[in-house]
Amino acid sequence: MTYEKLKIDTPAEGVLRITISEPRRRNAVDMTGHRELAEIWRDVDRDDSVRVALVRGEGEAFSAGGDLSMIEEMTRDHATRMRVFAEARDIVYNVINCSKPIVSAVQGPAVGAGLAVALLADVSVAGRTARIIDGHTRLGVAAGDHAAIVWPLLCGMAKAKYHLLLCEPVTGEQAERMGLVSLCVEDDEVHGRAMEIAQRLAAGSQEAIRLTKYSLNNWLRMAGPAFDASLAMEFLGFSGPDIGEGVRALREKRSPEFG
Repeated sequence: MTYEKLKIDTPAEGVLRITISEPRRRNAVDMTGHRELAEIWRDVDRDDSVRVALVRGEGEAFSAGGDLSMIEEMTRDHATRMRVFAEARDIVYNVINCSKPIVSAVQGPAVGAGLAVALLADVSVAGRTARIIDGHTRLGVAAGDHAAIVWPLLCGMAKAKYHLLLCEPVTGEQAERMGLVSLCVEDDEVHGRAMEIAQRLAAGSQEAIRLTKYSLNNWLRMAGPAFDASLAMEFLGFSGPDIGEGVRALREKRSPEFG
């Protein structure tokens, strides 16, 4: 399948590298990119030549989050909102249910749908100064696209609430201490270390690795009802009164002033 916003290559035997590619906008995810982030994991799962997927952003950012024009279209059009809702659900469940292990290499900002993939990956490697931000409440909607299913499990409820309610950024170094990512390395070592891990996984027993992933991800599947509810609440907010101010504040690079 041909992807427009994702670059695909095979840097090592059995390793499929997926690069989120919108470098002029720090790899922000637009309508096309959002759909492709939902679809790619099914293709990874079906491709017998792929043993491991490695996902990264092009340049110095992982992903700066959702494109504001996409968000504005969601607030205006119910059909668009429902389509993006289904894709957001598929991004999370398709990563969880992909039988192949997924490694993420997180550099610079990681926000929105890209962050969902980064944190749901089976092994996440973050640069020391990477900035992980779940900005949903600052935008004026509930934190729904992945947070409820994975943050409390990875870093505990107290830390999850602190960072999700306040949109408090997390550096790669802090994320490793909290258990939010698997590993923190120097910024210039992120891609090399992620590739090393991907190659080790590709050389291992595929049956053993895939069945271990499946078993461990049952913890995430058990949290499915909480995720489904959070996603519904997030998308309810896209028809609410606060989202307009949230988008304006982002465009104007200021703090939002909610009523």
